[in-house]
Amino acid sequence: MTEGPPEKAPETGSAKAKPVVYRSVFILVGIYAFVEIALTAGDFGLVGIPRFRSTVYEFAGFWPGILTDWEPNYPAQPWLMFFTYGFLHSGWVHLVVNMITLTSIAPIVLDRVGLWKGALIYAFAILGGAVGFALLSDSYRPMVGASGALFGLVGAILAWEYVDRFTFRAKMWPVLRAVVFLIALNIALYFAMERLLAWEAHLGGFVAGWVAALLVDPRGRDLEGLAD
Repeated sequence: MTEGPPEKAPETGSAKAKPVVYRSVFILVGIYAFVEIALTAGDFGLVGIPRFRSTVYEFAGFWPGILTDWEPNYPAQPWLMFFTYGFLHSGWVHLVVNMITLTSIAPIVLDRVGLWKGALIYAFAILGGAVGFALLSDSYRPMVGASGALFGLVGAILAWEYVDRFTFRAKMWPVLRAVVFLIALNIALYFAMERLLAWEAHLGGFVAGWVAALLVDPRGRDLEGLAD
């Protein structure tokens, strides 16, 4: 009796999930791009609503004044703006920079915890970015952008790096170096952008992402090269 070809090893659940997980990142990028396309169409008068971009910002941007004595445009705005601001951008340069960052770091988070836990961290970071801006900023300008959520993803990655290194008694210098780099980057951008950088949202998102990461996956993992 002749032997047939060797049976193919069964595909693992994680291997099956990866295409779906990565596809979700590009779907999110598509949503962001669609929003900016609509805003740009409004800039050229193609939407039929005067001052379309400004109107969207008024209804969906994060306005700190609404938390004090400003009158909201609709009853739910004081609550919804804590999330809706994260899907708006100030233009294509702002969007492209954030989307390059998103596609670079989101797969790292999704590889670790999967789609739904990764989405939870992202949502928590969006909320944290708004809370940070509300607590620390003295500006009455609207705040928009996904950078708070992106700093949340970085916070999640560094939180796991910290736990992994602490668990297996590896050096903490890479984590500290990354935090110092982020602080320096924010300081540089703050002055380069004439103090219009929402560093408060970055800090709030980072802290929220760090906390959320430890809530959804607190276990240390022995990653290859960790002790280097």
